[in-house]
Amino acid sequence: MANHKSAIKRHRQSKKRRERNTSIKSTIRTAVKKVTEAISSGKAEDAKASLTTAVSVLDGAVSKGVLHRNNASRKVSRLTSAVNAVKAK
Repeated sequence: MANHKSAIKRHRQSKKRRERNTSIKSTIRTAVKKVTEAISSGKAEDAKASLTTAVSVLDGAVSKGVLHRNNASRKVSRLTSAVNAVKAK
C-alpha cells in the first residue's frame, strides 16, 4: 500500500477510474451485443435502432478516455456495415 499522501490520493483516483471504466466497458459490450443479436435475428429496424444507441455509447466512452477514438471508430464502422448488410437482404 502507498505511504506518501500523494500516492494514497493517486490510489484513490485510480480505483475510481477503474470502477468507472469497467462500468462504461460493460455498457459498451451490452450495446454491441444488442446490435449483433438484432443482426443475427434479421431484424433490420431493431438493429438500426440499437446501432444508434451503440454509437452514442461508444462516442461517450471516447470522450471519457476509456476507448481510443480509432478503436471506437472501427467498432462503429463494422457494426454499421453489418446493419447495412441486413437491410440489403
